[in-house]
Amino acid sequence: MKLRYFSHSACQITTNSGLKILIDPFLDNNPTSPVKSADVDADFIVLTHAHGDHIGDSFAIAKRCNSKFIAVFELANYIESKGFNAHPMHIGGSRAFEFGKLKFTMAMHGTVTPEGSYAGLAAGVILSIDGKNLYHTGDTGLFYDMKLIGEMNPIDYMLLPIGDNFTMGIDDAVKAVELANPKCAIPIHYNTFPVIESDPMEFKKRLEKLNRKCIVLNFGQEIEL
Repeated sequence: MKLRYFSHSACQITTNSGLKILIDPFLDNNPTSPVKSADVDADFIVLTHAHGDHIGDSFAIAKRCNSKFIAVFELANYIESKGFNAHPMHIGGSRAFEFGKLKFTMAMHGTVTPEGSYAGLAAGVILSIDGKNLYHTGDTGLFYDMKLIGEMNPIDYMLLPIGDNFTMGIDDAVKAVELANPKCAIPIHYNTFPVIESDPMEFKKRLEKLNRKCIVLNFGQEIEL
């Protein structure tokens, strides 16, 4: 399995069988992404919530690739109203797909569609693919149930925001890693805009002092998990 991080919350997972899953593909209007939507393919698109910097370019990608969306019920209904194929789920629910298992978790965040309509609850997502569990927290503040999430679903890789203002900052993100106890943490949702400027190397340094592994990915970088 491979993970590519485009910047902000956008990433792509490629399974060992070649299936591609995009999460929150905000690319074309993202000043830090080195990749545009026309260069990205997806069999599945997972959206954590409906804000424009997370829905991003998902409709353009889905139209070109005939991608299937996976989202919470209300957001899935909105996606289907736009003429796309979406599988509805909700917080705490899990389901097996062609690529593996997906489970939505709670996230402490708001969400409306770009038009301003209600889009259900913001979510995090756990993907169980090729024998590994990847937890993308979505946009969220710190919450103690991250400890339960990690206990119930032992996490190999945890992608979590450090940009502050709209989400956790570094202090809370360090505590989130302590609670969820992943084998490795990967910071996301930082430096896209001035209001969420943050130093990922400071986050890495703080975790390494606690003997916890952290990988800081360059924007556009792909690694083998």
